[in-house]
Amino acid sequence: MEVAYVYAKKRSEFGKHCVFTDGDTQILESILPTDLYDDKYEQRNPVVTGVDTTRHWSETEVNTERVVIRNASMRHTEGGWPKDVDFTEQSDVKRFRKKVEKDEDYQYSMKSLFPMVQKCMKQNNTVNIYEEYFEKQETDHSSEPPLAKGLAVFRDPSSITRPATSVNWHPEASSGKIAVSYSVLNFQDNRANDQHTPSSAYIWDITNSNKPIVDIIPPSPLSCLRYNPKSLDTLVGGSCNGMISYYDLRKPNGPAGTCRPVECSAIEKSHHDPVSDVYWISSKTGHQCVSVSTDGQMLWWDTRKLAEPIDCLILETNSKGGGIILGGSSLEYSTEAGPTKFLVGTEQGIVMSVNLRNKKTNNGITIFDTGAGKHQGSIPTIQRNPSHNKYFMTIGDWRARIWSDDLKNPVITTSYHDSYLTSGCWSPTRAGVFYVTRADGVMDIWDIGHNQNEIAYSHKVSDASLSSISVEGNTQGGGKLVAVGDANGTVSLLEVCDSLAHPKQNEKSIVNAMFERETKREKNLEVREREIKRARAQEEERLKREEKEAEIDAKNREHDELAKLEEEFFTVVKETDEEGGNE
Repeated sequence: MEVAYVYAKKRSEFGKHCVFTDGDTQILESILPTDLYDDKYEQRNPVVTGVDTTRHWSETEVNTERVVIRNASMRHTEGGWPKDVDFTEQSDVKRFRKKVEKDEDYQYSMKSLFPMVQKCMKQNNTVNIYEEYFEKQETDHSSEPPLAKGLAVFRDPSSITRPATSVNWHPEASSGKIAVSYSVLNFQDNRANDQHTPSSAYIWDITNSNKPIVDIIPPSPLSCLRYNPKSLDTLVGGSCNGMISYYDLRKPNGPAGTCRPVECSAIEKSHHDPVSDVYWISSKTGHQCVSVSTDGQMLWWDTRKLAEPIDCLILETNSKGGGIILGGSSLEYSTEAGPTKFLVGTEQGIVMSVNLRNKKTNNGITIFDTGAGKHQGSIPTIQRNPSHNKYFMTIGDWRARIWSDDLKNPVITTSYHDSYLTSGCWSPTRAGVFYVTRADGVMDIWDIGHNQNEIAYSHKVSDASLSSISVEGNTQGGGKLVAVGDANGTVSLLEVCDSLAHPKQNEKSIVNAMFERETKREKNLEVREREIKRARAQEEERLKREEKEAEIDAKNREHDELAKLEEEFFTVVKETDEEGGNE
Protein backbone atom coordinates (compact mmCIF):
# COMPACT_ATOMS: atom_id res chain seq x y z
CA MET A 1 0.00 0.00 0.00
CA GLU A 2 1.48 3.32 -1.04
CA VAL A 3 1.27 6.14 1.46
CA ALA A 4 1.51 9.53 -0.18
CA TYR A 5 0.50 13.08 0.54
CA VAL A 6 0.37 15.74 -2.12
CA TYR A 7 1.24 19.26 -1.09
CA ALA A 8 0.21 21.85 -3.63
CA LYS A 9 0.31 25.64 -3.67
CA LYS A 10 -0.20 28.41 -6.11
CA ARG A 11 2.57 29.93 -8.24
CA SER A 12 2.12 33.25 -6.49
CA GLU A 13 2.93 31.67 -3.14
CA PHE A 14 6.39 30.46 -4.24
CA GLY A 15 9.15 31.93 -2.12
CA LYS A 16 7.02 32.66 0.93
CA HIS A 17 8.22 31.58 4.35
CA CYS A 18 6.58 28.47 5.75
CA VAL A 19 4.33 29.04 8.75
CA PHE A 20 4.19 26.01 11.03
CA THR A 21 1.43 25.61 13.63
CA ASP A 22 0.64 23.01 16.25
CA GLY A 23 -2.21 20.61 15.44
CA ASP A 24 -3.78 17.34 16.50
CA THR A 25 -1.99 14.08 15.80
CA GLN A 26 -3.39 12.18 12.82
CA ILE A 27 -2.87 8.49 11.99
CA LEU A 28 -2.18 8.17 8.30
CA GLU A 29 -1.83 4.37 8.22
CA SER A 30 -1.70 1.53 10.77
CA ILE A 31 -0.24 -1.90 9.93
CA LEU A 32 -1.31 -4.56 12.42
CA PRO A 33 0.78 -7.69 13.17
CA THR A 34 -0.18 -10.88 11.28
CA ASP A 35 0.79 -14.62 11.31
CA LEU A 36 0.55 -15.11 7.56
CA TYR A 37 4.31 -14.97 6.92
CA ASP A 38 5.57 -17.04 9.89
CA ASP A 39 6.30 -20.11 7.75
CA LYS A 40 8.84 -18.10 5.72
CA TYR A 41 11.06 -17.33 8.73
CA GLU A 42 13.08 -19.43 11.18
CA GLN A 43 13.73 -18.27 14.70
CA ARG A 44 17.40 -18.00 15.63
CA ASN A 45 18.36 -19.01 19.12
CA PRO A 46 20.53 -17.68 20.67
CA VAL A 47 20.57 -14.21 19.17
CA VAL A 48 23.74 -12.09 19.51
CA THR A 49 23.35 -8.49 18.52
CA GLY A 50 25.92 -5.73 18.82
CA VAL A 51 24.84 -2.16 19.22
CA ASP A 52 27.26 0.71 18.67
CA THR A 53 26.39 4.38 18.68
CA THR A 54 29.63 5.53 17.02
CA ARG A 55 29.84 6.28 13.34
CA HIS A 56 31.10 3.42 11.17
CA TRP A 57 34.06 4.01 8.87
CA SER A 58 35.51 1.85 6.16
CA GLU A 59 38.99 1.89 4.66
CA THR A 60 39.73 0.73 1.14
CA GLU A 61 43.11 0.48 -0.55
CA VAL A 62 43.46 0.47 -4.32
CA ASN A 63 46.72 -0.26 -6.09
CA THR A 64 46.52 0.48 -9.77
CA GLU A 65 48.76 -1.15 -12.31
CA ARG A 66 51.90 0.75 -13.08
CA VAL A 67 51.88 2.40 -16.48
CA VAL A 68 55.23 2.12 -18.21
CA ILE A 69 55.92 5.11 -20.44
CA ARG A 70 58.48 4.82 -23.19
CA ASN A 71 59.94 7.66 -25.21
CA ALA A 72 59.86 7.12 -28.99
CA SER A 73 61.37 9.32 -31.65
CA MET A 74 61.21 9.62 -35.44
CA ARG A 75 64.02 10.95 -37.55
CA HIS A 76 63.05 13.06 -40.56
CA THR A 77 65.89 13.93 -42.91
CA GLU A 78 64.27 15.45 -46.01
CA GLY A 79 61.17 14.68 -48.06
CA GLY A 80 58.47 16.08 -50.26
CA TRP A 81 60.53 15.93 -53.44
CA PRO A 82 59.15 14.39 -56.62
CA LYS A 83 60.32 10.92 -57.54
CA ASP A 84 62.38 12.12 -60.47
CA VAL A 85 64.34 14.59 -58.28
CA ASP A 86 67.31 13.35 -56.24
CA PHE A 87 67.63 15.78 -53.31
CA THR A 88 71.22 14.68 -52.71
CA GLU A 89 72.22 16.14 -56.09
CA GLN A 90 72.56 19.91 -55.92
CA SER A 91 72.11 20.34 -59.66
CA ASP A 92 68.73 18.57 -59.64
CA VAL A 93 67.57 20.61 -56.66
CA LYS A 94 68.54 23.92 -58.30
CA ARG A 95 66.84 22.94 -61.57
CA PHE A 96 63.61 22.02 -59.75
CA ARG A 97 63.64 25.25 -57.70
CA LYS A 98 64.03 27.42 -60.81
CA LYS A 99 61.13 25.59 -62.40
CA VAL A 100 58.87 26.16 -59.37
CA GLU A 101 59.86 29.81 -58.94
CA LYS A 102 58.76 30.55 -62.51
CA ASP A 103 55.31 29.14 -61.84
CA GLU A 104 52.56 31.81 -61.59
CA ASP A 105 50.83 30.07 -58.69
CA TYR A 106 54.05 30.18 -56.69
CA GLN A 107 54.47 33.91 -57.32
CA TYR A 108 50.86 34.61 -56.38
CA SER A 109 51.19 32.61 -53.15
CA MET A 110 54.37 34.42 -52.18
CA LYS A 111 52.76 37.84 -52.81
CA SER A 112 49.79 36.93 -50.61
CA LEU A 113 51.99 35.57 -47.79
CA PHE A 114 54.55 38.36 -47.84
CA PRO A 115 52.43 41.07 -46.05
CA MET A 116 51.57 38.74 -43.17
CA VAL A 117 55.17 37.64 -42.74
CA GLN A 118 56.38 41.23 -42.91
CA LYS A 119 53.87 42.31 -40.25
CA CYS A 120 54.98 39.56 -37.88
CA MET A 121 58.66 40.36 -38.41
CA LYS A 122 58.05 44.03 -37.62
CA GLN A 123 56.17 43.10 -34.45
CA ASN A 124 58.99 40.84 -33.30
CA ASN A 125 61.55 43.54 -33.96
CA THR A 126 59.45 46.10 -32.08
CA VAL A 127 58.56 44.09 -28.93
CA ASN A 128 60.94 41.67 -27.24
CA ILE A 129 58.62 39.03 -25.83
CA TYR A 130 61.49 37.42 -23.89
CA GLU A 131 62.56 40.61 -22.10
CA GLU A 132 63.15 40.31 -18.35
CA TYR A 133 61.65 43.40 -16.74
CA PHE A 134 62.87 42.66 -13.19
CA GLU A 135 66.16 40.95 -13.99
CA LYS A 136 68.28 42.85 -11.47
CA GLN A 137 65.71 42.82 -8.70
CA GLU A 138 66.35 40.14 -6.06
CA THR A 139 63.50 38.60 -4.11
CA ASP A 140 63.95 38.12 -0.38
CA HIS A 141 62.90 34.58 0.63
CA SER A 142 64.17 34.76 4.22
CA SER A 143 60.67 35.06 5.66
CA GLU A 144 59.45 31.92 3.88
CA PRO A 145 59.19 28.91 6.24
CA PRO A 146 61.42 25.95 5.29
CA LEU A 147 59.63 23.24 3.33
CA ALA A 148 60.41 20.22 1.13
CA LYS A 149 58.09 18.23 -1.11
CA GLY A 150 58.51 15.00 -3.03
CA LEU A 151 58.65 15.11 -6.82
CA ALA A 152 59.48 11.57 -7.95
CA VAL A 153 60.58 8.16 -6.73
CA PHE A 154 63.14 6.02 -8.57
CA ARG A 155 62.90 2.38 -7.50
CA ASP A 156 65.54 -0.25 -8.09
CA PRO A 157 64.19 -2.24 -11.08
CA SER A 158 66.05 -5.37 -9.97
CA SER A 159 64.14 -8.28 -8.49
CA ILE A 160 66.39 -8.25 -5.40
CA THR A 161 66.43 -4.83 -3.75
CA ARG A 162 69.81 -3.36 -2.78
CA PRO A 163 70.75 -0.22 -0.83
CA ALA A 164 71.54 2.89 -2.87
CA THR A 165 75.13 3.43 -1.71
CA SER A 166 75.86 6.64 -3.64
CA VAL A 167 73.97 9.31 -5.58
CA ASN A 168 75.84 11.62 -7.93
CA TRP A 169 74.33 14.42 -10.04
CA HIS A 170 75.45 15.17 -13.58
CA PRO A 171 77.89 18.15 -13.57
CA GLU A 172 75.51 20.05 -15.85
CA ALA A 173 72.49 20.83 -13.70
CA SER A 174 70.25 21.37 -16.73
CA SER A 175 70.72 17.76 -17.88
CA GLY A 176 68.70 16.35 -14.97
CA LYS A 177 70.60 13.04 -14.73
CA ILE A 178 71.51 11.06 -11.62
CA ALA A 179 74.06 8.23 -11.40
CA VAL A 180 73.12 5.77 -8.63
CA SER A 181 75.17 2.79 -7.44
CA TYR A 182 73.66 -0.16 -5.59
CA SER A 183 75.43 -2.74 -3.42
CA VAL A 184 75.06 -4.72 -0.20
CA LEU A 185 77.97 -3.75 2.06
CA ASN A 186 76.75 -5.74 5.07
CA PHE A 187 78.54 -9.05 4.57
CA GLN A 188 76.31 -10.75 7.11
CA ASP A 189 73.39 -10.15 4.76
CA ASN A 190 72.52 -13.18 2.62
CA ARG A 191 72.17 -10.93 -0.44
CA ALA A 192 75.89 -10.13 -0.33
CA ASN A 193 76.82 -13.76 -1.01
CA ASP A 194 73.91 -14.60 -3.31
CA GLN A 195 75.00 -15.19 -6.90
CA HIS A 196 71.61 -14.02 -8.16
CA THR A 197 72.01 -10.57 -6.63
CA PRO A 198 72.37 -8.14 -9.58
CA SER A 199 75.38 -5.85 -9.85
CA SER A 200 73.94 -3.17 -12.14
CA ALA A 201 74.07 0.55 -11.47
CA TYR A 202 71.78 2.98 -13.25
CA ILE A 203 71.63 6.48 -14.67
CA TRP A 204 68.20 8.04 -14.23
CA ASP A 205 66.52 10.97 -15.94
CA ILE A 206 64.54 12.96 -13.37
CA THR A 207 61.75 13.49 -15.91
CA ASN A 208 61.20 9.74 -16.30
CA SER A 209 61.01 7.64 -13.15
CA ASN A 210 59.69 4.51 -14.87
CA LYS A 211 62.90 3.22 -16.41
CA PRO A 212 66.61 4.17 -16.20
CA ILE A 213 68.13 5.57 -19.35
CA VAL A 214 71.45 3.70 -18.96
CA ASP A 215 72.16 0.36 -17.30
CA ILE A 216 75.80 0.22 -16.13
CA ILE A 217 77.06 -3.36 -15.85
CA PRO A 218 80.23 -3.56 -13.67
CA PRO A 219 82.30 -6.68 -12.90
CA SER A 220 81.24 -6.38 -9.24
CA PRO A 221 78.49 -4.32 -7.52
CA LEU A 222 79.50 -0.67 -7.31
CA SER A 223 79.79 0.95 -3.90
CA CYS A 224 80.47 4.41 -5.39
CA LEU A 225 80.04 6.06 -8.79
CA ARG A 226 81.05 9.54 -9.92
CA TYR A 227 80.83 11.70 -13.07
CA ASN A 228 83.95 13.27 -14.58
CA PRO A 229 83.51 17.08 -14.29
CA LYS A 230 85.71 17.66 -17.37
CA SER A 231 84.49 14.86 -19.65
CA LEU A 232 80.74 14.65 -18.96
CA ASP A 233 80.26 11.30 -20.72
CA THR A 234 82.74 9.39 -18.56
CA LEU A 235 82.36 7.92 -15.08
CA VAL A 236 84.52 6.07 -12.59
CA GLY A 237 83.25 3.57 -10.05
CA GLY A 238 84.58 1.60 -7.10
CA SER A 239 83.40 -1.97 -6.59
CA CYS A 240 82.77 -4.15 -3.56
CA ASN A 241 85.74 -6.38 -4.47
CA GLY A 242 88.09 -3.36 -4.46
CA MET A 243 88.36 -2.91 -8.24
CA ILE A 244 88.20 0.44 -10.06
CA SER A 245 86.26 0.56 -13.33
CA TYR A 246 86.07 3.28 -15.98
CA TYR A 247 82.97 3.88 -18.13
CA ASP A 248 82.48 5.88 -21.32
CA LEU A 249 78.85 6.42 -22.33
CA ARG A 250 80.00 7.08 -25.89
CA LYS A 251 81.41 3.54 -26.00
CA PRO A 252 78.70 1.40 -24.39
CA ASN A 253 80.39 -1.93 -25.27
CA GLY A 254 77.00 -3.61 -25.24
CA PRO A 255 73.36 -3.42 -26.36
CA ALA A 256 71.49 -0.15 -26.51
CA GLY A 257 70.76 1.27 -23.08
CA THR A 258 73.63 -0.58 -21.39
CA CYS A 259 77.24 0.38 -20.70
CA ARG A 260 80.11 -1.92 -19.80
CA PRO A 261 83.49 -0.79 -18.43
CA VAL A 262 86.15 0.36 -20.88
CA GLU A 263 88.96 -0.34 -18.38
CA CYS A 264 89.13 -2.25 -15.10
CA SER A 265 91.93 -2.48 -12.55
CA ALA A 266 93.62 -5.79 -11.84
CA ILE A 267 92.16 -7.31 -8.71
CA GLU A 268 95.58 -8.16 -7.26
CA LYS A 269 96.64 -4.49 -7.67
CA SER A 270 93.37 -3.08 -6.32
CA HIS A 271 91.98 -2.51 -2.85
CA HIS A 272 91.48 -5.50 -0.58
CA ASP A 273 88.20 -4.13 0.84
CA PRO A 274 85.21 -2.40 -0.80
CA VAL A 275 86.04 1.00 -2.22
CA SER A 276 84.64 3.64 0.15
CA ASP A 277 84.81 6.58 -2.26
CA VAL A 278 86.46 7.75 -5.47
CA TYR A 279 87.12 11.26 -6.83
CA TRP A 280 88.37 12.73 -10.09
CA ILE A 281 91.40 14.94 -9.41
CA SER A 282 92.92 17.88 -11.22
CA SER A 283 95.35 16.80 -13.94
CA LYS A 284 96.46 17.89 -17.38
CA THR A 285 94.80 14.97 -19.12
CA GLY A 286 91.64 14.82 -17.00
CA HIS A 287 91.96 11.05 -16.64
CA GLN A 288 93.34 10.74 -13.11
CA CYS A 289 91.35 9.79 -10.03
CA VAL A 290 91.95 8.77 -6.41
CA SER A 291 90.22 6.13 -4.31
CA VAL A 292 90.17 5.16 -0.65
CA SER A 293 89.12 2.00 1.12
CA THR A 294 88.83 0.50 4.59
CA ASP A 295 91.97 -1.57 3.89
CA GLY A 296 94.01 1.52 4.85
CA GLN A 297 95.19 2.37 1.32
CA MET A 298 94.76 5.50 -0.75
CA LEU A 299 95.45 4.81 -4.44
CA TRP A 300 95.89 7.14 -7.42
CA TRP A 301 94.86 5.89 -10.88
CA ASP A 302 95.04 6.81 -14.55
CA THR A 303 91.84 5.62 -16.25
CA ARG A 304 93.66 5.14 -19.55
CA LYS A 305 95.75 2.42 -17.92
CA LEU A 306 94.14 0.82 -14.89
CA ALA A 307 96.44 -2.18 -14.77
CA GLU A 308 98.08 -0.81 -11.63
CA PRO A 309 97.88 2.40 -9.55
CA ILE A 310 100.28 5.24 -10.30
CA ASP A 311 100.77 5.99 -6.57
CA CYS A 312 99.90 4.53 -3.19
CA LEU A 313 99.69 5.94 0.34
CA ILE A 314 99.19 3.99 3.56
CA LEU A 315 96.87 5.80 5.98
CA GLU A 316 99.17 5.42 9.00
CA THR A 317 99.22 7.72 11.99
CA ASN A 318 103.03 7.59 12.23
CA SER A 319 105.10 6.78 9.16
CA LYS A 320 108.28 6.29 11.24
CA GLY A 321 106.81 3.30 13.04
CA GLY A 322 104.74 2.74 16.10
CA GLY A 323 101.54 4.11 14.54
CA ILE A 324 98.34 2.35 13.53
CA ILE A 325 96.78 2.00 10.09
CA LEU A 326 93.32 3.57 9.80
CA GLY A 327 90.66 2.38 7.38
CA GLY A 328 89.30 5.10 5.10
CA SER A 329 85.49 5.31 5.05
CA SER A 330 85.03 8.60 3.14
CA LEU A 331 87.01 10.97 0.93
CA GLU A 332 86.84 14.65 -0.01
CA TYR A 333 88.69 16.50 -2.77
CA SER A 334 88.19 20.08 -3.98
CA THR A 335 90.38 21.90 -6.48
CA GLU A 336 89.50 25.25 -4.84
CA ALA A 337 91.06 24.09 -1.57
CA GLY A 338 94.22 22.94 -3.35
CA PRO A 339 95.04 20.39 -6.07
CA THR A 340 97.22 18.37 -3.67
CA LYS A 341 94.98 18.44 -0.59
CA PHE A 342 92.71 15.56 0.42
CA LEU A 343 90.51 14.85 3.43
CA VAL A 344 89.86 11.30 4.64
CA GLY A 345 87.30 10.12 7.18
CA THR A 346 88.17 6.83 8.85
CA GLU A 347 86.34 3.90 10.42
CA GLN A 348 87.82 4.83 13.80
CA GLY A 349 86.14 8.27 13.72
CA ILE A 350 89.44 10.14 13.20
CA VAL A 351 89.87 12.79 10.50
CA MET A 352 93.04 12.77 8.37
CA SER A 353 94.33 15.52 6.09
CA VAL A 354 96.69 14.56 3.24
CA ASN A 355 98.90 17.13 1.51
CA LEU A 356 101.18 15.68 -1.16
CA ARG A 357 103.46 18.73 -1.03
CA ASN A 358 104.50 17.86 2.54
CA LYS A 359 105.30 14.20 1.94
CA LYS A 360 108.56 14.50 3.86
CA THR A 361 106.61 15.07 7.08
CA ASN A 362 104.74 11.88 7.99
CA ASN A 363 103.96 11.29 4.28
CA GLY A 364 101.95 14.52 4.24
CA ILE A 365 99.38 13.13 6.72
CA THR A 366 97.98 15.33 9.48
CA ILE A 367 95.92 13.70 12.23
CA PHE A 368 93.10 15.73 13.75
CA ASP A 369 91.70 15.38 17.25
CA THR A 370 91.87 11.79 18.56
CA GLY A 371 90.31 12.60 21.93
CA ALA A 372 86.95 14.13 22.74
CA GLY A 373 86.64 15.78 19.32
CA LYS A 374 86.62 12.58 17.26
CA HIS A 375 83.50 10.67 16.28
CA GLN A 376 82.42 7.58 18.20
CA GLY A 377 82.12 5.51 15.03
CA SER A 378 82.78 5.44 11.31
CA ILE A 379 82.65 8.69 9.30
CA PRO A 380 80.44 8.00 6.24
CA THR A 381 80.66 11.56 4.88
CA ILE A 382 83.29 14.29 4.85
CA GLN A 383 82.83 17.37 2.67
CA ARG A 384 84.24 20.88 2.38
CA ASN A 385 81.99 23.93 2.45
CA PRO A 386 81.49 25.02 -1.20
CA SER A 387 81.66 28.72 -0.30
CA HIS A 388 84.39 28.54 2.37
CA ASN A 389 86.84 25.78 1.44
CA LYS A 390 88.84 26.28 4.61
CA TYR A 391 86.06 24.61 6.61
CA PHE A 392 84.67 21.11 6.21
CA MET A 393 81.96 18.94 7.74
CA THR A 394 82.03 15.35 8.99
CA ILE A 395 79.04 13.10 9.65
CA GLY A 396 79.35 10.28 12.18
CA ASP A 397 77.62 8.61 15.14
CA TRP A 398 74.74 10.92 16.22
CA ARG A 399 76.41 14.25 15.47
CA ALA A 400 77.67 16.45 12.68
CA ARG A 401 80.89 18.39 13.26
CA ILE A 402 82.44 21.33 11.41
CA TRP A 403 86.24 21.65 11.34
CA SER A 404 88.84 24.15 10.21
CA ASP A 405 92.14 23.41 8.47
CA ASP A 406 93.90 25.58 11.05
CA LEU A 407 92.69 23.62 14.09
CA LYS A 408 92.72 20.00 15.12
CA ASN A 409 89.52 20.36 17.15
CA PRO A 410 86.00 20.84 15.74
CA VAL A 411 84.79 24.45 15.80
CA ILE A 412 81.05 23.59 15.72
CA THR A 413 79.29 20.44 16.92
CA THR A 414 75.56 19.85 16.56
CA SER A 415 73.38 18.40 19.28
CA TYR A 416 72.63 14.69 19.38
CA HIS A 417 70.07 13.55 16.82
CA ASP A 418 67.27 11.12 17.61
CA SER A 419 68.75 8.44 15.38
CA TYR A 420 72.11 7.37 13.97
CA LEU A 421 73.40 9.56 11.12
CA THR A 422 74.17 7.81 7.84
CA SER A 423 75.14 10.56 5.38
CA GLY A 424 75.09 14.29 4.72
CA CYS A 425 76.13 17.11 2.40
CA TRP A 426 76.35 20.90 2.15
CA SER A 427 73.94 23.02 0.15
CA PRO A 428 75.85 24.21 -2.97
CA THR A 429 74.14 27.61 -2.98
CA ARG A 430 73.68 28.52 0.71
CA ALA A 431 76.85 28.72 2.79
CA GLY A 432 75.20 27.92 6.13
CA VAL A 433 72.80 25.12 5.15
CA PHE A 434 73.61 21.40 5.23
CA TYR A 435 71.59 18.19 5.09
CA VAL A 436 71.93 15.01 7.17
CA THR A 437 70.16 11.67 6.76
CA ARG A 438 69.21 9.38 9.61
CA ALA A 439 68.71 5.66 10.09
CA ASP A 440 65.00 6.15 10.87
CA GLY A 441 64.27 7.51 7.37
CA VAL A 442 64.24 11.23 8.28
CA MET A 443 66.20 14.00 6.56
CA ASP A 444 67.23 16.94 8.77
CA ILE A 445 68.15 20.37 7.41
CA TRP A 446 70.38 22.68 9.47
CA ASP A 447 70.74 26.41 8.93
CA ILE A 448 73.65 27.31 11.20
CA GLY A 449 73.68 30.88 9.91
CA HIS A 450 70.28 31.31 11.55
CA ASN A 451 70.40 28.90 14.52
CA GLN A 452 73.21 26.60 15.62
CA ASN A 453 71.22 24.81 18.33
CA GLU A 454 68.07 23.60 16.54
CA ILE A 455 67.21 21.84 13.30
CA ALA A 456 65.60 24.16 10.75
CA TYR A 457 63.41 21.49 9.13
CA SER A 458 62.86 17.70 9.29
CA HIS A 459 61.26 15.66 6.52
CA LYS A 460 60.18 12.02 6.64
CA VAL A 461 61.50 10.52 3.40
CA SER A 462 61.12 6.77 3.83
CA ASP A 463 60.32 4.06 6.36
CA ALA A 464 63.68 2.44 5.58
CA SER A 465 67.09 3.71 6.66
CA LEU A 466 68.49 6.46 4.44
CA SER A 467 71.90 5.68 2.97
CA SER A 468 73.01 8.54 0.67
CA ILE A 469 72.16 12.11 -0.30
CA SER A 470 73.21 14.62 -2.94
CA VAL A 471 72.05 18.14 -3.85
CA GLU A 472 71.92 19.36 -7.43
CA GLY A 473 73.80 22.49 -8.50
CA ASN A 474 76.94 24.44 -7.65
CA THR A 475 77.84 27.81 -6.19
CA GLN A 476 76.50 29.54 -9.33
CA GLY A 477 72.97 28.14 -9.13
CA GLY A 478 70.69 25.24 -8.32
CA GLY A 479 70.29 23.86 -4.83
CA LYS A 480 66.55 23.11 -5.05
CA LEU A 481 66.59 19.41 -6.02
CA VAL A 482 67.72 16.85 -3.44
CA ALA A 483 68.17 13.15 -4.24
CA VAL A 484 68.04 10.78 -1.23
CA GLY A 485 68.73 7.04 -1.42
CA ASP A 486 67.60 4.48 1.14
CA ALA A 487 68.35 0.90 2.17
CA ASN A 488 65.62 -0.50 -0.11
CA GLY A 489 67.23 0.89 -3.26
CA THR A 490 64.71 3.72 -3.64
CA VAL A 491 65.93 7.19 -4.61
CA SER A 492 63.51 9.96 -3.63
CA LEU A 493 63.67 13.26 -5.48
CA LEU A 494 62.73 16.23 -3.27
CA GLU A 495 62.36 19.91 -4.00
CA VAL A 496 63.12 22.38 -1.23
CA CYS A 497 61.62 25.85 -0.98
CA ASP A 498 63.33 29.01 -2.19
CA SER A 499 64.38 30.02 1.34
CA LEU A 500 66.60 26.90 1.55
CA ALA A 501 67.97 27.23 -1.99
CA HIS A 502 68.50 30.94 -2.68
CA PRO A 503 71.23 32.67 -0.66
CA LYS A 504 70.30 35.47 1.66
CA GLN A 505 71.77 38.93 1.51
CA ASN A 506 75.37 38.97 2.81
CA GLU A 507 75.01 35.34 3.89
CA LYS A 508 78.53 34.35 2.87
CA SER A 509 80.14 37.12 4.89
CA ILE A 510 77.90 36.38 7.89
CA VAL A 511 78.69 32.66 7.86
CA ASN A 512 82.39 33.36 7.34
CA ALA A 513 82.38 35.74 10.31
CA MET A 514 80.67 33.05 12.41
CA PHE A 515 83.28 30.46 11.37
CA GLU A 516 86.09 32.89 12.17
CA ARG A 517 84.55 33.69 15.55
CA GLU A 518 84.19 30.03 16.48
CA THR A 519 87.73 29.32 15.25
CA LYS A 520 89.11 32.16 17.36
CA ARG A 521 87.14 30.89 20.33
CA GLU A 522 88.60 27.40 19.93
CA LYS A 523 92.09 28.85 19.60
CA ASN A 524 91.58 30.83 22.81
CA LEU A 525 90.36 27.66 24.52
CA GLU A 526 93.46 25.82 23.29
CA VAL A 527 95.71 28.59 24.61
CA ARG A 528 93.84 28.54 27.92
CA GLU A 529 94.17 24.76 28.11
CA ARG A 530 97.89 24.96 27.41
CA GLU A 531 98.27 27.61 30.13
CA ILE A 532 96.36 25.44 32.59
CA LYS A 533 98.54 22.44 31.72
CA ARG A 534 101.68 24.56 32.04
CA ALA A 535 100.53 25.94 35.41
CA ARG A 536 99.63 22.45 36.57
CA ALA A 537 103.04 21.16 35.49
CA GLN A 538 104.78 24.04 37.25
CA GLU A 539 102.73 23.40 40.39
CA GLU A 540 103.62 19.70 40.31
CA GLU A 541 107.27 20.57 39.79
CA ARG A 542 107.14 23.06 42.70
CA LEU A 543 105.53 20.46 44.96
CA LYS A 544 108.15 17.91 43.99
CA ARG A 545 110.92 20.44 44.64
CA GLU A 546 109.46 21.37 48.02
CA GLU A 547 109.05 17.73 48.91
CA LYS A 548 112.64 17.08 47.97
CA GLU A 549 113.82 20.06 50.00
CA ALA A 550 111.73 18.86 52.95
CA GLU A 551 113.38 15.44 52.72
CA ILE A 552 116.81 17.07 52.64
CA ASP A 553 115.93 19.26 55.65
CA ALA A 554 114.65 16.22 57.52
CA LYS A 555 117.86 14.36 56.79
CA ASN A 556 119.94 17.38 57.88
CA ARG A 557 117.98 17.69 61.13
CA GLU A 558 118.40 13.99 61.78
CA HIS A 559 122.13 14.28 61.12
CA ASP A 560 122.40 17.30 63.46
CA GLU A 561 120.53 15.45 66.20
CA LEU A 562 122.80 12.43 65.83
CA ALA A 563 125.87 14.66 65.95
CA LYS A 564 124.54 16.39 69.05
CA LEU A 565 123.80 13.08 70.77
CA GLU A 566 127.22 11.79 69.83
CA GLU A 567 128.83 14.92 71.22
CA GLU A 568 126.87 14.61 74.47
CA PHE A 569 127.84 10.95 74.70
CA PHE A 570 131.51 11.67 74.32
CA THR A 571 131.23 14.52 76.79
CA VAL A 572 129.67 12.22 79.39
CA VAL A 573 132.33 9.57 78.72
CA LYS A 574 135.09 12.14 79.09
CA GLU A 575 133.68 13.44 82.31
CA THR A 576 133.39 9.89 83.64
CA ASP A 577 137.04 9.15 82.76
CA GLU A 578 138.20 12.33 84.43
CA GLU A 579 136.32 11.52 87.63
CA GLY A 580 137.84 8.01 87.67
CA GLY A 581 141.34 9.45 87.26
CA ASN A 582 140.85 11.86 90.15
CA GLU A 583 139.86 9.07 92.42
